[in-house]
Amino acid sequence: MVDHGGDQILSDCVVLMCAVGGRDEAEAIATALVEARLAACVQLLPVDSVYRWEGKTERASEVMLHAKMTRDRLVEAEALIKARHSYALPEIIAVPIVGGSAEYLAWVRASVETSGQP
Repeated sequence: MVDHGGDQILSDCVVLMCAVGGRDEAEAIATALVEARLAACVQLLPVDSVYRWEGKTERASEVMLHAKMTRDRLVEAEALIKARHSYALPEIIAVPIVGGSAEYLAWVRASVETSGQP
């Protein structure tokens, strides 16, 4: 729920996070998400990860995608990512947006609608 001066509304916007192995793969997935109108915007951030995989502690330099979208686009976004991702088990996590600029969130919604062209 988001509090706007006493009014509470349920936000339908989310940030999908996904780590990928390199810049080229990140750019390809980000572009595909935006062109398919599954995400309004995708940020590509370099990260260093430490994680457990197959019983061992691993380290990797990766690129983290932060895709802003609506909750109803998540299933399609997950399918697109899995089809293009090089990892056997890609990280795909969605976090609700609980606050933010009303104008920005309206732009996110409009950008992922299949009927409009913001």
